[in-house]
Amino acid sequence: MAEENKTLMTEFVLTRLSDLPGLQVPLFLVFLGIYLTTMMGNLGLIFLIWKDPHLHTPMYFFLGSLAFADACSSSSVTPKMLMNFLSKDHTISMVECIAQFYFFASSATTECFLLVVMAYDRYVAIWNPLLYPVVMSTRLCIQFIAFIQVFTFMTIMVSYTHVLFAILKKKSENGMSKAFSTCSAHLLSVSLFYGTLFFMYVRPGLRNKEVIGALRRIMKK
Repeated sequence: MAEENKTLMTEFVLTRLSDLPGLQVPLFLVFLGIYLTTMMGNLGLIFLIWKDPHLHTPMYFFLGSLAFADACSSSSVTPKMLMNFLSKDHTISMVECIAQFYFFASSATTECFLLVVMAYDRYVAIWNPLLYPVVMSTRLCIQFIAFIQVFTFMTIMVSYTHVLFAILKKKSENGMSKAFSTCSAHLLSVSLFYGTLFFMYVRPGLRNKEVIGALRRIMKK
């Protein structure tokens, strides 16, 4: 039996939100504004936590890590999307797609684990306030972050291997398009889920009196 012909996909075409030429620049400006606002908020919070000694506590340490993970998550997909609005070349190579998906998935997974650790931190602060400085030591916080990074890497690599093998086994372009349309819908759902969780935790932090006080002290300097 003759071996069946197989075509290996090396690049994919990114569909835009709209094919109307007149909407590309306005959409670019809208999403650029959202991206810059997100980055300024995340990086600004990280800077405040790093600069002000009053915020050198476990809660703000994890909050800064969450802001950094969210910044990485946004930066993994948004720049390519912004380029797609203005560029005539709407293709992405398989290597770029794999790298983009890895960084997005790892950032989103890190955010999920960080929310669990932050919940434990608040549990200790409420139920054991006198032992809180001893239990939530700097060493334990660093160990939590290290564990999250290692566990996230292992989880993503295992899942990623299964996804990669599933993609390579597809023999028709129709099968590939269905796989990636399902993947895009999944990514949208994950983005909405983790984005909502992030704003539930970070928005109160940005309105916190200690954060506002740290911002005022930095501005006075």
